[in-house]
Parts: sequence; C-alpha cells; structure tokens
Amino acid sequence: MELLWKLTLLLSLVEYLAGSGVLLRPMFTKQPGSVVFPLQPGENRREVVFSCEAQGYPPPFYRWKLNDSFIQPRPGSRYTLVGGNLHISHMNKEEDVGIYQCLATNSFGTIMSREASLHIAYLENFKTQRRSPVRVREGQGVVLLCGPPPHSGELTFTWIFNVYPSFVIQDTRRFVSQKTGNLYIAKVEPSDVGNYTCVVTNTVTKTSVQGPPTPLVLRVDGVMGEYEPKIEVQLPEVVPVAKSSTVKLECFALGNPVPTISWRRVDGTSFGRKVDINKASGVLEIPYFQQEDAGTYECVAENTAPHLTEKPQDVQKTIDDNLVWECKASAKPKPSYRWLKNGEPLDPMEQDRVQVNNGVLTISNLNLADIGMYQCVAENKHGRIFTNAELRVIAIAPDFSQNLLKAQTLARQSGDVLIECKPRMSPWGVISWRKGKEALRENHRVAVLDNGSLRISNVTKMDAGLYTCVARNQFGVASSAGSLFVKEPTVITSPAGHLDVTVGESIVLPCQVSHDPTLELKFTWFFNEQLIHFGSHGVYFEKVGGVSRSAGDIMIRNIQLRHAGKYTCAVQTKVDSVSIATDVEVRGPPGPPVDCQVVEMTETTASLSWGPGVDNHSPILSYTIQARTPFSLGWQAVTTVPEMLRGKQLSASVTELSPWVEYEFRVLATNTIGTGEPSKPSKKARTKEMLPRVTPARVNGGGGGRSELVITWEPVPEEQQSGPGFGYVVAFRPLGAQGWMQAAVTSPDASRYVFKNESIPPFTPYEVKVGVYNNKGEGPFSPVTTIYSAEEEPSRAPSRLRARSISASEVEVTWKPLAWSNSYRRILGYEVKSTHKEKQDTASVIRTMGNKTSVLIRDLEGSSTYYVSLRAYNSAGVGPQSSIVNVTTKKPPPSQAPVKIMWNTSDSKVILRWDQVHALENESEVTGYKVMYSQDKHSHPSVVETNTTSLELSLPVNQDYVIQIKPFSEGGEGSSSRQITIPKIAGGTQRLRLYYDRNVREPGSAGAY
Repeated sequence: MELLWKLTLLLSLVEYLAGSGVLLRPMFTKQPGSVVFPLQPGENRREVVFSCEAQGYPPPFYRWKLNDSFIQPRPGSRYTLVGGNLHISHMNKEEDVGIYQCLATNSFGTIMSREASLHIAYLENFKTQRRSPVRVREGQGVVLLCGPPPHSGELTFTWIFNVYPSFVIQDTRRFVSQKTGNLYIAKVEPSDVGNYTCVVTNTVTKTSVQGPPTPLVLRVDGVMGEYEPKIEVQLPEVVPVAKSSTVKLECFALGNPVPTISWRRVDGTSFGRKVDINKASGVLEIPYFQQEDAGTYECVAENTAPHLTEKPQDVQKTIDDNLVWECKASAKPKPSYRWLKNGEPLDPMEQDRVQVNNGVLTISNLNLADIGMYQCVAENKHGRIFTNAELRVIAIAPDFSQNLLKAQTLARQSGDVLIECKPRMSPWGVISWRKGKEALRENHRVAVLDNGSLRISNVTKMDAGLYTCVARNQFGVASSAGSLFVKEPTVITSPAGHLDVTVGESIVLPCQVSHDPTLELKFTWFFNEQLIHFGSHGVYFEKVGGVSRSAGDIMIRNIQLRHAGKYTCAVQTKVDSVSIATDVEVRGPPGPPVDCQVVEMTETTASLSWGPGVDNHSPILSYTIQARTPFSLGWQAVTTVPEMLRGKQLSASVTELSPWVEYEFRVLATNTIGTGEPSKPSKKARTKEMLPRVTPARVNGGGGGRSELVITWEPVPEEQQSGPGFGYVVAFRPLGAQGWMQAAVTSPDASRYVFKNESIPPFTPYEVKVGVYNNKGEGPFSPVTTIYSAEEEPSRAPSRLRARSISASEVEVTWKPLAWSNSYRRILGYEVKSTHKEKQDTASVIRTMGNKTSVLIRDLEGSSTYYVSLRAYNSAGVGPQSSIVNVTTKKPPPSQAPVKIMWNTSDSKVILRWDQVHALENESEVTGYKVMYSQDKHSHPSVVETNTTSLELSLPVNQDYVIQIKPFSEGGEGSSSRQITIPKIAGGTQRLRLYYDRNVREPGSAGAY
C-alpha cells in the first residue's frame, strides 16, 4: 500500500514539471503524408505543404531531408519552413520528386518522422507532328503505335478514326491496349482506311493530349490470304498482385480469319463467377484478387476454320473399275469428314464395297448405280466446308481409237519384247492375238498378260511379222495391228581391260562395235559412273571415233593422277544397249610423306622421322629433306646422315645446322616418275646453344672526334650467334704495345665502339680486333687490323683565294692548297662557301675531294655581288675560314632571240641571214652567234660560231635539217630562236624563205610583232 502511494505521487510530479517549463524530450504530434501532385502543362505556381509538428522542451527546431540529403531553405528559394511545415513553391518535376523526412531536435536529441513520398503527375504534349503512312494489304493484320509522350501518373488510351468524336470501337477485330496504347487491327478491311489519332489521358491530372494522325493505306499488290493467329499483345511472365486488388490481363492476336481469344488456367481450375472474360476486347479481369486466384493463366488465339488442301476431281470410270477419292482439309482443331451422294449420306448397306477412312472415299467394282454427285464435308467447331465431284460410270464396246498398237515394234534377236494392247472397253472383256491371219498360240516363249499385252521371250528372226490384238465384250469386238521387226544384237568388239599409264601421257580408250546396219548408235562415256561432259573437263577428254559409225573411241590428253579410275563406254540403239569398262591406273610422282616429326635436336643436328605417302603405283626410290628458318629464303636442301635416303628409310639425321636457330623441316619423296609434293612442315624446333664460332667481318675504324678511337665492324647475323646473350668483346692497343685493352658491347646489333680518352694522341695507329660471346662463354676474335685514332681539324686556312666571273651565272674560285698530311691531321678536301650580297641569310656550300685548287660555282644571278670564303676539312671537322673575297657576275646575256631569219639553198649550200640582236640596258653586248643544226630534233646538233648576222653552210643534199640560232656575249648564251626545218633539196634548185618569229619583240619597238 505504501508503494502505490509513492508511485501516484511521482506521476503527479512529472505532470507538474512539464507544465512548469521543465525539460522534456521531443515527440511528434503530426507527421507528413505522401502526396501525388497533379501538375498541369505550363503550370508552376502551385504549392505543396508537408506537415510536421512536435512537442518538447526546449521547443524543438525542425529540419527536412529529400532523398537522404538535407534541404537548405534560404531567402528567395523555393523551400520555406513555417513552424515545422515545409512549403515547396514553383514545383519542378525533375528536382522535387522523392522521399521526404522531417527531423525534430532539442537538447535531448533528434527524432525522424516517417517517410513521405512526393510524386508529380503530369502529361506532356506529343513532340512528333507527322507520321508516315502505314501500308498494308486487305486481310493483313496491323499494329498502329501510340508512343505516349513523357508523363507521370496512370494513363488511359483511346483512338480517333478520321475526325473527333468518331472513336474506334473495340470488338473481336480491333483492340486498344491500355498497357502500351497501341491500336491492333486483327484483319484489315477496306472500311478501315483513314487517319488514326491516339488520345492519351492522365487519370490524375484529368488532362488529355492527341498524337499526330497515322494514315492507314491499302496496298494495291493483292489481298492477303489466310494465315494462322499471331499474338501481338502478350502476357508478362509474372504479375505480382496485392491481395484484394483488381487484375486485368490483356491478350490480342492478328490473323485471317479474325482469331477468337479464349482464356484458361493451366492447372485446369475453372474460373469463378467474379472473373470477367471480355472476348470482344481480349481482356481478362479478376476483381478482389485472393490467394486461390494465384496460378498460371493462358491465352489461346484460334482462327482456323477448315479449308481444303486436297479436293476430289470429276472422274469417268469403267464398269468393275475401282475409285479412290481423297479429301483433305487443314484446320485447328483437326476436322472430321463425311461423304454425301446426291445430297444424302452414303448407303450403309454398301459398306463392304463403299468405305470412308479419314476423308478418303473408296468404291470397289463400280457399276452404273454408282453414278452421281458426291460431296466431301470437312468440319470443326469453327465451321464446315463442302467440295463436289461427279462420278460417271460408262459401258462401251471395245475401242482402239485412243490407243492403237504401235505400227512398228523393234526387238533384238535373242532378247525379249512386249507389245502393248490397251483397248478402251467397259466392262473389261477378252483379249486374243493373231500373227498374220493365224491365231497366236501361247507357249513357253509367247504369253498374253492379264492386261492384254503380248510378251515374247528369246526372240528369233521367225517371230518377225504382223500381230493383231482382238478385244471382245458384250457390247462388241475391235482390233488393232502392228508389225514386229527383229534386229541383230549390238556387240562391243573391243576387249575390256586394264591400262597402266604415266602422268602426262595421252591414251586412247577404244570402243568398237558390231551392230545392225539399219540402227543408229549412240555412244556415252562414264568416269567412275559419272557422265563425261566433253568440253567441260578442260582439254583432257576428246572424242576420236573418226568417221566410222561403229567406233566411239576417246582420247585422254596429258593424263593426271586424278584421272585414274573406271571408264565405261555405253552403246545404245533403239532395241538394246551394251557397255564395257576399262580400268585406268595412272602412275605418277609420289604423294607427300606424312607425319614429319623432329625427334631430337642438338647444337648442330636434328633427328627426323616420317611416314611414306602414296607411291602412285611406282615404288619410292629416295627421300630428300629440306629446312627453313626465319632467316632463309624459302626452303633449302640440307645435309643428312646417311647422305642417300633410300625408299625404305623413314628416319635420318640432319647435320651442319646453326646453333640456337628455329628450324622447320619437310620431306619429299622421289620415284622413277619424278619428285612429288612435299610433306606438311614439321613443328618448329630450335637447335641447342653453344659457344659462338663466327667473328665479325670487316673490322675497321678511324675518324671520330678529338681524343677518340672509333672501331667499326659488320654485326654477326642472328642465325650465326649460336645462343642468347650474344655480344662483342672489343680489344685494342697502340701499335707495338704488348697488352690489350678490352671492352664488352652487349648489343648484338652494334657495329661501332668509341673509346674516348684525353691521353689518346691524334692520328695514332692502333691494333684492333673484335671477339664474340654469348651465355655459353667467349668465342674467337677476328684477325688483327690497324686503324688510326681521330685526327685534329685543319689548323690553318687556305691562302691566295681568288674569284673570277666567267659569265653571268658562273664564277671560278682558285686557292693555294695546304700541305696534304702531317703527323696529326690530313686534308681531305675544301669547302667553298658563297653568299649573295643581298641574301646573306642563305649560303651555298660546295665540297671538293682531294687536293684540288679550283672550283666552278654555277647557277648564280647576273650582275650580282657574291662573298666567297674557303675552309679545309678532314674527318675531324673543318678548319679556320680564309679571308673573304667578293666577286661580281657579268651582265646577263641577251634575252631577245634572233628574228627575221631568211634562208635559201643552192646545190649543197644553205645561206642564212638574220637581224642583229640588240642587248637591253641591263644585258651584256652581243659578241657573236651560235648556229646549231642537226638532221632531226633529237640528235646531237653541230655548232658553228660567227660574229656576223649571216652564215653559209655546206650540207649534204637529200636530207632534212633542223636549225636554231642563239646570240652569245660575255654573260653567256642568250635566248634561242625557234627551230627552223629546211627540207631536203635536189641539187641545182634554189629556194628562198623568210622566217619571222612573231613571239619575239624587237629591241626598242613598242610591242610590234
């Protein structure tokens, strides 16, 4: 009792403290809830408020999170806090959608509200303004795509046909999916042609937008035939469903005829009353979904009414004949069949003679009562189809008008012959035969078959004659006659045999025949039972039967191994056929050996084995081994042990190989015909490494810079390095010294080593040698060679430098040479440098070789000043520069060509005259002319110089000449006149011609030509 009193007192105290401002932890009195906010197109001024309120002391302050990130309300931002409530203005569907939480904090700590989601429902406009026409055939199915614009919130779809408010009405042929918005038309009809517009409605915002119209156009290239259903609106594999919710499943198919849609549960459970199956729209609706509704649902689309694939045809039969009529139809489900006669079911009393089995009607022993119209009926639950056929049973007297006996029948003596007799009669009667006028009696050679035909076995000459077939029944008698001719048999006289030939030979295969001279022969040849088409086998096969009608020989030219086989000559006449075969064996070089293997490798040898290839009918006499490396030019023959590889030898050792080289080997076989194709290469194998044996070649040196000893050599090829880790040992010493200095060069491709030391005197002889090494150790050295250390550059400049202008473009430079050699240096030549006075940033350098003392500088500019200097050089470099001299080139030669050229001929002389060429102010004066003449434009001309403007030439007669004239001056040669052709002239005649060059302007003229 005391404890109860204390507890009551404590509770009252807490309530008192809270009302008196005593500390209290935060507790929510209002929490935010989820919001779906409808946003209209272009609207952004509406506001969303999330509520949040909490008690506590000190009073809590509030913060908000969006998607786990704190919201920072600032003045002017879209987020505002009023108490604990969060106000969001100017809604943004990209930034504001997400999960919101309110946080209330005081000195006790922080509490978080429940999560509240914000979803913005919106529907944008379609972006595409036009859509391409959809072209389909009548009877074809089609899907028109809606492609709804960006949106949020549940959508519904309808379609407008042509103009509003003409909406597409859904039925078994047309369906609008509320999942995709697409319009499905199972089978297009002409009335469907028009424009279709998808209308999308947002159920939250209550707004609708229309897409661009889609034209549906009928194609004119035919009507679509029937085809099986194709389900276009398919079920998802799994549909998660909340209990007590409503489920809608969609299913629709295209097809012709229009498919019907049915639903079923795979476990066989029937649908309850609440399930709504709308067959017209292809939707299965299950309201108030419960556990017992869970399972696998199946949509079935069917459209196949029976259609006939095989129909009975009208037929005319004879009495006692049999009738078989087939009737087949394609359908789902499988159809059943029944037959009607004249619109009535078949007589059940005739079941032993009239039978129906799976659509096949069979009537045995036909009679006149069977005449009538018959119908086959194929049916299933989708419909039935009829097909009609007429049966006529006729009674006629024997008649040969449609099938006369053959007027002539040919038979081979000792052979068999069949003379057919096929009269038309109903019912079938009796057949008899006559030979000549006598009744034909049957015996062991002569027999009348059941069908009335006559067979004669082991025919003789006596069997030839006129045969008559006589047919009788109760309605009459008829006959037909034909002659039998007996011919001599065809016999091939060439013997069958065996031919043994060699590749490259040409052979003739005979086919000689004895035969009845009145019959034509046809020869046909086969190779390994395949027909030979002459002309399509290249140039190998050729008919050579000649003019004889009794020969069908063929020739095989340049026979090859592939032509070995069986050749058959078949001879055919109108009465018989015979054949003969000849086996041809072609001998040739052996085929490639097989299984070439490397058994063992040493440093310089390889052990090989192989198997024999086909010998092509000539024994193998020997083998040859070839090898290939990455360094060889193709395949090379190798040395072997034993040296001669006999035909029975299937292994050998290859010798004299290079160490540490990768090899491939192949084997070739030889017989008396020749050497065959090589085997496939062996697998690559590498010889073992060993000490190097080959030293570098062409060891030399010299040159280089000051205090250097340069040693050069030709690198050892990789295939001769004998192993990995290959390098060089360079040894050198002053001439006459005892010990060697050595240096290792690790690069196998190196070809140069430079030893630099200030103590090396210039141009001093050294003995050098280069050795080799690899991972196995050191190999030999090359022979000792004497070289010189680097020399010094020339120390003096050449003297007495002179420059003289030769022409407008050439200057001759001369100098006094330096001493060619001393103990420290040599002079290898001189460098002449020329620089234009106005272009000193560019210079031309000419190098001379040896002890020359002059050089000619060409291609200079006329009337120009050049600075010229000179240096000596050797392998160490160039020496000091000489003093600089300047030289001015002469004025350029005349630029005008000779004009007004006249020539005349007399006997063997040609007299030329031309106008004087006058130099321009900046050109050098003309000092003479060069006359060049030759017999054609391409031969080297002869040149005659003159200081006048005329010239007389003595030239042989009867020859054409080409002549040109150019002036020259101290500045060089001027421009040449055009070429003048002087034709050949017989002796005693004279000609005069004036040649005037219109393209050359006369000096001082004002542009006249």
